Amino acid sequence: MANDSSVRSQEITFSNELNQALAGAISTLRTIHFTSHFTKLLRTLVTFDCTVIVGYRPAKHPIYLFDSLQEQRELLFQRYLMDAYQEDPFLLLLAQQQEQGVFSIEDTSPFKRVSDTYQQGFNQQTGWQDEVCIILQLGGEDWLVIYLGKLSGPETQHAGFTCADRDRLTGYLGVLSALCKQHWQVPFHLASTTVNSDIAATLRQSAESFGKALLTPREQQVAALLVQGMDSHEIAEHLAIGHGTVKNHRKRIYAQLGITSLSELFGLFLNHTVAASTPPR
Repeated sequence: MANDSSVRSQEITFSNELNQALAGAISTLRTIHFTSHFTKLLRTLVTFDCTVIVGYRPAKHPIYLFDSLQEQRELLFQRYLMDAYQEDPFLLLLAQQQEQGVFSIEDTSPFKRVSDTYQQGFNQQTGWQDEVCIILQLGGEDWLVIYLGKLSGPETQHAGFTCADRDRLTGYLGVLSALCKQHWQVPFHLASTTVNSDIAATLRQSAESFGKALLTPREQQVAALLVQGMDSHEIAEHLAIGHGTVKNHRKRIYAQLGITSLSELFGLFLNHTVAASTPPR
């Protein structure tokens, strides 16, 4: 009888915490406070130490949306978003299966060689001992990818994610998907994203000031959208200009900045962001 009462009490506590977290997420939709409440909602379902959220479209750079990393944050911008994402087994799985769901590293076995190498380097550099990935389709080719990580170390003695953790997340996948579809608009671009962190403001300011000394205001707009992952057709539609005009702007941007590829442009933007966000000594 006592055990039944204890279980019932735990269920009531979980239900109350879940309802409060869900109410907080709903009430902050499309505001800068949503991501913190959304993270609280996830924490009522499973235990984790940190999270990273990116927008994804096939064959394009991921779009940074949110993170709660406390250590090695520079790896996210210097390595992962630059080129390491191409070996991310979860993104490889998404590109192949085009399915939403909750996935563990074991689900990426079709890419075992890449996965093992990536995970070994990733875990060593970041301290993540385990992770699960929540993949949600927002519409068309636009996806939301949520990484939940557990750290290793004396202060974080959490065990790895269990089957029960994945089942619980899967059970609430419809709710999580509905919330994210309402909050994150597609196509993704920094000018309209409403993520909750000073990083979002820094990225928007960097996009606005990037190449200011060398580019015209219109070329700045095009450059800012390029580094946010939009292709020439999407930029033309977004700015209501011709596709050929975008191509001409792109050629002049490359010439003015002394680069020859999108990856070089992306690298320049990251360096500009880091420099712009680092106060002088």
